[in-house]
Amino acid sequence: MEKASFAKFNVKTRKLSTFVALYQTNIALNRKAFMNKKKIFNDPVYGFVSIPYSIIFDLIEHPFFQRLRRIKQVGLTHLVYPGALHTRFHHALGAMHLMRQAIEVLRSKDIKITGAEAKAVSIAILLHDIGHGPFSHALEHTLVDAHHEELSVLFMQELNKQFKGKLSLAIEIFEDRYEKHFLHQLVSGQLDMDRMDYLNRDSFFTGVSEGVIGYDRIIKMLNVHNNELVVEEKGIYSIEKFLIARRLMYWQVYLHKTSLVAEQMLIKALKRAKDLANKGVELDCSEPLHYFLYNPTGNEEFQGKRAELLNTFSKLDDFDIISALKSWQSHKDFTLSFLAKSLLNRKLFKVELSNKPFASDHKENLRHKLVQAFDHKDFDPSYLFFEGQETNSAYSISKQEIKILFKSGAVLPMSALEDHGITPKIIRKYYLCYPKNIT
Repeated sequence: MEKASFAKFNVKTRKLSTFVALYQTNIALNRKAFMNKKKIFNDPVYGFVSIPYSIIFDLIEHPFFQRLRRIKQVGLTHLVYPGALHTRFHHALGAMHLMRQAIEVLRSKDIKITGAEAKAVSIAILLHDIGHGPFSHALEHTLVDAHHEELSVLFMQELNKQFKGKLSLAIEIFEDRYEKHFLHQLVSGQLDMDRMDYLNRDSFFTGVSEGVIGYDRIIKMLNVHNNELVVEEKGIYSIEKFLIARRLMYWQVYLHKTSLVAEQMLIKALKRAKDLANKGVELDCSEPLHYFLYNPTGNEEFQGKRAELLNTFSKLDDFDIISALKSWQSHKDFTLSFLAKSLLNRKLFKVELSNKPFASDHKENLRHKLVQAFDHKDFDPSYLFFEGQETNSAYSISKQEIKILFKSGAVLPMSALEDHGITPKIIRKYYLCYPKNIT
C-alpha cells in the first residue's frame, strides 16, 4: 500500500474508532443515567415500589409533584385518627404501583396495551391529584374557585410544555379523549386505581379495618370487553366487599362528624379571611396564600394567567394554612381569631346529625343563644353557626356502572344482579354546627 493511501486509511480508522468510542461512552452514560432513575420506594402498604420509566422519575422530581409531600391525603382527619398523616405524594405513588399491576394482568389476557400506552396511563394516574390544594378539598371553591381535576389538567398541560410534548397521550387518556376508553377507566372510574389505593391506604393509616379491600384479587379479575373495563364473574364477591368497604369508609372516615366539622371550620376561617381581604384588611400570611386571598382566582383567571397562577398555586400547601392560622389566632377580628384558635387547639364545634332537615324553631333557638353568648362588635354568627348536608351511597348508577363478564360471554351491570345486595340507594344526612359553649 502506498504511504499516502495508508495514511488516509489510518486517519479514517482513527476517526471511526473515535466515533465508536464516543458512541459507546454515550450509551454507557445514558444507561447510567437511566439506572440512576430506577429508584425503589419502600411503601408501608405494598412494600417495595419501583419506578418503571425515567420520565416518571423526572416528574416525581419536579417541584409541582414534590408539593404533594406537603398536602395531607385526608385533610383534617388526623384530628380523629391520629395516624392519618399520610400525603397525596404517598397516594400517587401507590396508585401508579397498582396501575402497573393492572397493565400486566390485562396484557396476560391478550389485551393489547402498547409500551407508549402503558407509559402514558402510568403518567396519568401519577398526576391525577396534582391539582389538589392544601388539606385536599378544603380550598376548592373557597380561595380557588376551581375543581382539583380542572387544575390537574392545567398542571399536566404546563408539564407537557416543559417536557416537550411527552405527556400528550397521558392527557388524552386522563380527559377520556383516547380511543381505548378502558385506559381512562383505570384512571377515573368506579374501579379505578385511585379508589383502589386510597381505600387501602386510608384504611391502613386510620386503622379502620372495615376499609380493607382485596385490591389484588380485584385487579386479577379485570378484563376488557367492547373497549370497556369489566370484572370477570369470579370477582363478584370481591367487588361487593369493595363497595361495602367504600360506603363504610365514607361514614367512618371521610364523613366522620368530627372530620366534617373540622373541615367546615377551616373553610369558614378561609372565607372569613377572604371577606376581610376584600374589605382591604391586611392579614399576615405567606406570599402564595396572600396572592389567593387578595386576587380573583377562578377558572377563568387560571386560563388567562395560567403560568403565573399555577406557579403561585404550586407553592401553596398545608404549612401555609397552619402558619396563617397561628398568626390569625391573635388577629383583632374576633370571628377570624375565634375560628383560628378553635382549630389550632382542637376546640371543635358541636355537630348535630339528622336524617331529615332540622326544625326551624330549633335552629332559631340555637342562633339566639349564640348571639347572647358572643357579644362582640366583630362577631358574625354566619361563620360560627352553619348547616349543610352530606350524601353517600354504596353504589352509583349516575357514572358508568361496574360491569360483570360472565363465562357465557354475557355482560351485566352490577345493579342488574338480583342475587347481590348492592343497591344505588343514596343516604343523606343533615348537619348543624355551632360552638359547644352555647348549649
